[in-house]
Parts: sequence; structure tokens; C-alpha cells
Amino acid sequence: MHTNIFDHITKQFQLPFTNPVLIFSLLLFIILIAPILLGRIKIPGIVGFIIAGILIGPNGFNILKKNSAIELFATIGLLYIMFIAGIELDLAEFKKKKHKSFIFGFLTFAVPILIGFPVCYYLLHYSLLTSILTASMFATHTLVAYPIVNKFGIAKNEAVAVTVGGTILTDTAVLIILAVIMGSVEGELNSSFWIQLAISLTIFTATVFIVIPKIAKWFFTKLESEKTSHYIFVLSVVFFSAFLAQLAGIEPIIGAFVAGLALNRLIPHSSILMNRIEFVGNALFIPFFLISVGMLVDLRVLFRGPDALIVAGALTVVAIVGKYFSATLTQWIFKYTKNQRLLIFGLSSAHAAATLAIILVGYQAKIIDDNILNGTIILILVTCVFASFATEKASRNIVSEEELTGPEMIQNQENILIPIADFNNMNTMLDLAVLFKDKNSDQPINLLSVVPDSDNAQANLLIARKKLNDSAKYASGNDTMVKVIATLDHNVSSGVLRIAKEKSANIIISGWPRKNTVIDKFLGDKSAALIENSPANLFILHLHKPITVHTSIQLVCPPAYLMEKNMQVWLAKVCKLSVELSLSVDCFCDESTKKHIEHALLLMKSSVSFKFDSTEIWKDWRKLKERIMPDDFMIVVLDRKLETTYLLSLTYTQRKLEHLFESQTKLLIYPQL
Repeated sequence: MHTNIFDHITKQFQLPFTNPVLIFSLLLFIILIAPILLGRIKIPGIVGFIIAGILIGPNGFNILKKNSAIELFATIGLLYIMFIAGIELDLAEFKKKKHKSFIFGFLTFAVPILIGFPVCYYLLHYSLLTSILTASMFATHTLVAYPIVNKFGIAKNEAVAVTVGGTILTDTAVLIILAVIMGSVEGELNSSFWIQLAISLTIFTATVFIVIPKIAKWFFTKLESEKTSHYIFVLSVVFFSAFLAQLAGIEPIIGAFVAGLALNRLIPHSSILMNRIEFVGNALFIPFFLISVGMLVDLRVLFRGPDALIVAGALTVVAIVGKYFSATLTQWIFKYTKNQRLLIFGLSSAHAAATLAIILVGYQAKIIDDNILNGTIILILVTCVFASFATEKASRNIVSEEELTGPEMIQNQENILIPIADFNNMNTMLDLAVLFKDKNSDQPINLLSVVPDSDNAQANLLIARKKLNDSAKYASGNDTMVKVIATLDHNVSSGVLRIAKEKSANIIISGWPRKNTVIDKFLGDKSAALIENSPANLFILHLHKPITVHTSIQLVCPPAYLMEKNMQVWLAKVCKLSVELSLSVDCFCDESTKKHIEHALLLMKSSVSFKFDSTEIWKDWRKLKERIMPDDFMIVVLDRKLETTYLLSLTYTQRKLEHLFESQTKLLIYPQL
């Protein structure tokens, strides 16, 4: 009996491990421990995952072998990296700087090839076809270090946008070269090959950029409350796009990246859905991919004679030098800082997925020999380590620069209060608050329900607190601190004003008042009281559809409402909404207001693009009706001193806008007094 138990235990620990539970436990243990241990000696966690992969892999201690399960998780991790890079790309900034991405893409493609081809052909004496294929491998790079950029919160830095944009261009070009070379080897490089490639790429592009966004918009609108389904839908889109890319004759990583671009505008960076996407990827799938990269490395090739060492050394040096020169040329052309150059080099110097794909395909076709294959494995290890250190150093320096030179905060401790009258709109109001919230503020978002002091007050108070707690759990999915407040008061308006004063709230986000019933009329009085008596910045929202499905922001700033002193506060929120939703801003204002807005944007160092229109539509709101589309997000800045003249159950402007724009989303802003 004891012998059987001992044999059973021994069998479970035979190398390589075969028990799936034990394998998964080991990988999770590595994902947990590696960053902690290496963080103490200031080595990026990414390097730890790669080193762990070397040690446990078939070329190390042979604890694990690369089976289909590990391949699956590794593939998911790689697609996740590319998808996150696409979804976090600042599309507005990319459109303005797209020529820079094209130039960088050309440089990071051409320079390594121009350096690599002579080395392979003249120094290493490989054939023409082998030299071309190997040189093209130098042009590729994988965004292995992108999680570092994400961790430091500089994903929207221009250098990152340019590098990510260049990545997709150069990898696509290299993979097309691979297709052409394989077509020539197989004798299929004819007119039908080019026609088929062009048609498949056209169908793929149309499907991802036209069909998928429409389906996603419909899905997010119809199933707005099904948050778990949103995440599953996004994953489905990523892998389906990757599969479509394969069908089109290009690598799946291109499909994942393009899926990120297609869903970019529908998933705000600060949203709960985005937090779930990043959390699962960074916690599981991306580390699996990095460990799998390490499992490919075979350090024994260094001891297989001088030829292997020479080829491995030459390939590694060429790969690093080519990418460094590309980053340096990009810095010189666009006048970037040294840290931005280092960031570009770090992000673009890691070779992994596309590099391995090219070399393995070439090796199977007998174009590539053992020395190049083994040398490439060493190249992958060295460049991933180089990239991790360079990216982490550059990211730290850029964050330090931004802290020193960034614009002075108008309010160091932003404090948001959301008085809830209609619990059905609670999560919607919370979503807007999460998008608005200043990440530098450590104050929680305050959710408030004021319960009338009546005979059933205690029971109603318990119900209100429970519903508020449900929303607090909902917000916790985004790591957003929420504090719930349920209080009694004889008058809702006075209760809201009292809590706003107690919490020193400087931003109040309220729902849109209506006048259809006695209760709604009472809520209108609450809105009027806030406008008249609250000194905080007041945002009144009337949302008809999910925030993410809007197509543009229409901002109306009448000239009487300049209020230059407090302009930066509400204007910063408009800019943040524009960036989060990747929407353009069309601003209706006169020339004087335009100058004030441009000056404020300059002080805030905002890159948001405003299109100004001097049409004085505020003199006749009916003129604006012709300009506002159903999917536009309409924002109107109002002067509460003028509005108090019309304070009845609803303000005059609110009534006008509700009548003229019944189906449009409307946000009224009353700046701080």
C-alpha cells in the first residue's frame, strides 16, 4: 500500500511534468514569484519570465515540454499584447502623427535589412535567398516590452504611438516578403498569387474595419448591462480577427492588432471593460507567452563550435545595431528627446514572434540552416532582455520628466459627488465619473442617495444603501474607489447641498431632470437648487445610449460664459472624454472664446484637436438641430448666473434642449462659481 502511494507520487514528479494541474500550478508560481524576486534587484519582471522559461524548458532542466496547451496559452498571450497595443493607441494622436509612423516604419524596416544583408551575404557567405530572408528577420520586432510602458502609464506618449504604428507596418511588409519568397521557392509567384493576396487583404480589412465595429456597436448598445458578455465578445473578436488574418495570408498578430484598432473607440482606456482586459492579459496570458519564449532558448548552441558562436554573435549584433540606428534616425528627424529615442529602441528591439515565424518557415523549407536557427534563438533571448531594460529605463525617465514639467494642477484633490435619484441610471453616471476622474486624485467617488425623512425612512434608507453598494462593487472592477452615502433629509436638494459641503465636492454629476410627473418635477427643483446654490462644477447628464457608441463631441460655448478663471477645469474633462472615446471635438464659439480655449489647451499641454465654428447657434438653438446627428455627444457650457432667471421646475435651456434634441445625449456644464 505504502509502495503504491510512493510510486504514485514519484510518477507525478517525473520529468517532464505531465499532470496538467501540476503544470498549471508551476506556471502560476513562476508568474507570482519572478517579478517579486527580480524587482528587488531592479530587473524587469519580463526578463524573469524569459529566464524562468529557459530553466524549466526542454533545453534547461526539462521540467516542462512545449505541448499544445502551452502553445495555446503562448499564442493567446502574443495576440493579447498586439491587441492591447492596438486598443490603447491614441487614434486622434496617431492620425495627426501618422506620417511619423510611416517614416519610422520605413526606417525600422529598411535600416536593419541594409545592414543585415551584407553581413549575411558577404561576411557569413550565405546564398542570396538565405541572406534576403535572414535580413528581413532583422526588420521585425515584437512588442514584448509593451507591458512595461502600460505599467508606467505612458502608452499615449507620441514615441509609443509612432513605434506601435511602425510595428504593424514593418511586420506586415516583412511577412509579405516571406510570402513572396515562399511563393518563389514553390514556383507559385505569378499574377494569380498577387491578385489573390490583394483580394484577401481587401476582404480582411473591410471585415475588420467596417463589419466588426457595426456589430460591436450594436452588441454594446443592446446588451449594455451584460458586462461579462462584453469581455467574452471582445475576446471573440480578437481571435476571429486573428483567424481572418491567417486566411488572408498574413500573421495572426496583425489581425489581433487590427482588432484593437477596430474596437479602440468603443472601449475607453479608463473603463471597467478595459481594466478587465488588461488584468487578465497581464496576470495570465502575457506571462505565459514570455515563459514560452524562454523555453525556445537553447544555450547549448554556444558550445557547438566556433561557427555557431560566430553566427549567433553576428545576428544578435546586427539586430541590436539596426534597431538602434533606426531609433536614432527617428529621433534626429522628429527632434525627440534622448529618453524618447531610448523608448523607441526598447519597444522595437525585441525579436520574438514574427522573427521566429520567419526563421521556422525558412528552416522547414531548407532555406535556413541549423546555425541561423540556433543563432536566432540566442538573438531572441538577448534582444528581449535588452528591450526590457531599455524600455524600463526610458519609461522611468519620461515619467520623471512629466512630473517635473507637467502642468500645475488646478485642484490637487478632485472630489466627485454623484447624487442618485434614479437608481436605473446609477451605473451610467458612475461610468462617466470614472472617465472624468483625475488619476492623480486619491479621493473616492462619492455616491449619494438622499432619502426623504418619512414614516418609512429607515426601510428606504436600507434599500438605498444596498443599491449604492451594488454600484460600488460594479466600480471595483476598474480599481476605482467608491464611497456610498445614504442619508435622511426633509428636502432632497438641501440634503445634496449639505453632503457636497461636508465632502468638499468640487465636481457634482447629476442626472437630467424631467417634468413628466410630480416626482420628476421635484427632481427638477433639485437640479435648479444645485445650479443656484452649489459652488462646485456641475455636470447634468442626459444619456440616451452607451457612452462608447457616440461618433463625435459637439461643444457649445456661448460668449457670455467665458469664465476664464475656471475654464481649465471643465475643459480638461471635455478633453479627457475626447481622448477616452477617441472622438473629435467640434466647438461652436466666437473668436474671443476661441482664443481663451486655445490658450487653456496650451497651458494644459493638451493634444486634443478642436475644430472651431463661429456660427452663433446659441442665439437660435434650432440652427444647431441641423448640425447635431443622433450619435453625437452634445455638451453645452452655461452661465448659472443667467440661468437662475429661469429657475422653475426646469431651467429654460434644459427645456429647450430637451424639446429640440430628444434622442441625442446631452451634457450641461455649469462651471464653478
